[in-house]
Amino acid sequence: MKRTRTVSRKFEMIMGIIGSIIGMFSGSFLIFLESMGHVHTPFLGLVAILASILGFISSYYVQKNSEAAGVGFIIATMFVIAGADHINVISSLFLLIAGVSSLFRK
Repeated sequence: MKRTRTVSRKFEMIMGIIGSIIGMFSGSFLIFLESMGHVHTPFLGLVAILASILGFISSYYVQKNSEAAGVGFIIATMFVIAGADHINVISSLFLLIAGVSSLFRK
């Protein structure tokens, strides 16, 4: 009888939630800047918010299927970077760390 050791995925969950929250705030900030007339692309803020929602969803599924959640984190990272250029670097770092960690940690 072999013992299987389960790995706690709280680190990935916390990193994903933090990255998603920061991404939501920075996407909202871009939309706010557009309403003030400083930025001409509110679509990029919306893309960052939608990618952050994908990060939240991946944080929920990291306990059930860590590989799929890792791919979700990495896809969210790519869209967050594309959505908000320099303002979302911290959010994308948190999401990338969560994605790589959930893919490669056994």
